[in-house]
Amino acid sequence: DFILEHYSEDSSEYEDEIADLMDLRQACRTPSRDEAGVEMLISYFLQLGYVENRFFPPTRHMGVLFTWYDSFTGVPVCQQNLSLEKASILFNIGALYTQIGTRCNRQTKAGLENAVDAFQRAAGVLSYLKETFTHTPSYDMSPAMLSVLVKLMLAQAQECVFEQIGLPGIRNEFFTLVKMTQEVAKVGEVYMLVNTAMNQEPVKENIPYSWSKLAQIKSDHYKALAHYFIATILCDHELQPGDDEDQQEKALSQLYDHLPEGLLVLTVLKDKVQRKQFGKAHLRRAIVYHEEALRVCGLCRKLRHIDVLQEVLAAAHKRSLLKYAQQEAEDDFLSLSQAPDIIPKTEHKIETIAPEFSKVKVKDFFHRLGPLTVFSAKQRWTAPRTIHIHLGGGELGFSLKGGSPVQIYCLDPFCSAASMGLKEGDYIVSVGGVDCKWLGVNEVLGKLQSVGKQPIEMEVISCQDTAASMHSKSATYSVGMQKTYSLICLAMEEDKIDQTKKAPLKLPFLSWGTKNRQKAASTLCLPSAVAGSSQIKKKLSPFTLLNSDSSLY
Repeated sequence: DFILEHYSEDSSEYEDEIADLMDLRQACRTPSRDEAGVEMLISYFLQLGYVENRFFPPTRHMGVLFTWYDSFTGVPVCQQNLSLEKASILFNIGALYTQIGTRCNRQTKAGLENAVDAFQRAAGVLSYLKETFTHTPSYDMSPAMLSVLVKLMLAQAQECVFEQIGLPGIRNEFFTLVKMTQEVAKVGEVYMLVNTAMNQEPVKENIPYSWSKLAQIKSDHYKALAHYFIATILCDHELQPGDDEDQQEKALSQLYDHLPEGLLVLTVLKDKVQRKQFGKAHLRRAIVYHEEALRVCGLCRKLRHIDVLQEVLAAAHKRSLLKYAQQEAEDDFLSLSQAPDIIPKTEHKIETIAPEFSKVKVKDFFHRLGPLTVFSAKQRWTAPRTIHIHLGGGELGFSLKGGSPVQIYCLDPFCSAASMGLKEGDYIVSVGGVDCKWLGVNEVLGKLQSVGKQPIEMEVISCQDTAASMHSKSATYSVGMQKTYSLICLAMEEDKIDQTKKAPLKLPFLSWGTKNRQKAASTLCLPSAVAGSSQIKKKLSPFTLLNSDSSLY
């Protein structure tokens, strides 16, 4: 409708382009869980930029309804604003990156590097969404929720960094353990911040219970590991005559903001009794954190049924208990002080990676309508007028200027073209039946002069006042639009919406004849998810908040 109304072109000639756009939109509902899927979503997002400029004038709504379902609440959001569609696609790009990160093999160095990169990119896309689309009506794209999700992605990236450092194995050596203590303390700190953010209003009511509990478990677990590592330093590495006291004192001092009253780092290093007591104090804090992690895990029905999670927590708890039991029992009466907190620190700073849209090259589906700088929804035109040109004495009676399309310039008011209705500033859209919207001055001039003394037809349009009111005729492509869901892959089974409460499946967003669909099929090749791939049972990683087997809408 808009092509006919606004651009005065036969809309039937653009059925393939419209079908390609709709094919791409439908394919974006089931992207493959890899870089090809991300590229397809970005391609559609970039196409929406062209579509917005081509078909959505700022002065009125087009009547095209976009419907998306909130990934946390299941509440539908329906708007005539294309921004909802663009924001939802961005959200799903971020969600798809989380799935890519989750599916990486974290038992290899390359897999961990890819996981870190994927989570950083997920955080970058969600951060970009938060900054760019500030008034989205969908709850899952509210600034508060996006802030939580960005923190969550960066925390998982930080966790993968720690796994990467420890992948070759952790040597029981003084300075290695000092480094690992601070790195793992950093992971515990970021998950504590995630858990705190998840329990704040207004996101608290809609964050899945299992998410916040798993974030709390991870925080406690990694804090326990930090205290276990420093206890190992104190209990297993007594100061030897050949050791560098200053270096060890400096390294150990970096772990604490302050020590219990009466204790000095150098004294702890040199005094065997104080060293053992201080080590046992750290072990006691490690055991307390381990027990808290196990307790919280038992509170959540979903988490307590994840066997591998229970096994990892129990094994870490048992290791700290065994280490504590190996220490001399007579020191217990003197070990009354509590171990101080450990200062978290990382040598691998985790930051968001902004989306790189420029790396994905797309061509405007509606390229044939003409250069977007001129032929856009915000510009208004007269219907094309046919001008018959007769070259009198070899002179056109006007000059041409501009890029594509070219404009009439220095029009002789007494020439034959002017007498037929040609105006100064008109745009030439065709010459002799050949589309000229993308041609430059020299090319158009060549076509006009190539006919010699024969008359030639030229079609021109005139720019109208863009402030004038436009009639209310609207496109009606939105009738019977399918439900479209966010691609967020984090929700677990107990947190999903009851399927019986969802609206029944509706008719397709835009129905095209079989003939047109077949014609369009050859012009666009789209990746899609492998059929049945979501049914494959996979062992859930104990420390991954993202369930890669959850439904991807």
